[in-house]
Parts: sequence; C-alpha cells; structure tokens
Amino acid sequence: MQNSLLIMWIILNVIVWIKHWDPYPFILLNLMLSFQAAYTAPIIMMSQNRQSLVDRQSAEHDYQVNVKAELEIELLHDKIERLHDTINTWREKEFVEISKMLKQQQQYLQGMEENFRK
Repeated sequence: MQNSLLIMWIILNVIVWIKHWDPYPFILLNLMLSFQAAYTAPIIMMSQNRQSLVDRQSAEHDYQVNVKAELEIELLHDKIERLHDTINTWREKEFVEISKMLKQQQQYLQGMEENFRK
C-alpha cells in the first residue's frame, strides 16, 4: 500500500507538467517519510520491549518446568534403584531358600538310598 502511494506520488510529480506540488528532489515526500519514521520508531521500540518481556517470562517459565522435571526424574531414578535393590534382595532370599530345599532333598534322597540298600 505504502509503496504504491509513493510510486503514484513520484509519477504524478514527474509526468504532470503543470502545477508540480513537489518538484524533483521530492522534499515534501521526504518530509512526510521522515515524519512517519519519527512516530513509528518509538512504537516499534515499545513493541520490542514488550516482546522481550514476554520472552523473558516464557524463558523463566521454561526454566521452572525444567527444574521440576529434573526433580521428578531424580525421584523416579531413586524409586527404580530401590525397586532394583528390593528385587535383588528378594532373589538372594529365594536363592538361599532354594539352596536349603535342594540340600534337604539331597539329604532325603541319600537317606532313602541308604534305606533302600539295606
């Protein structure tokens, strides 16, 4: 939109031979563009400041979420370690019990073998 207005302004001032309201160096056009830049720049700067504030808040929120996730992962890791230790303890107990049962069965079989030989 702005480009088309600028092109029309220049064309009308170059082609129209009578009543040039802004002759070739286009001083009036330059003045209007400078005015536009002067009032647009602070608005853009305020918008960028607001956006940087939003970005900082978003980064802080992401950091807090990451810290919480790290704590949860550590808790899960501890639970898995405890579960692993519990399972290993249970396996050791089972192994001891099975060893005792095997010894009892061997003694029982040896006793039966002695009885059978007599």
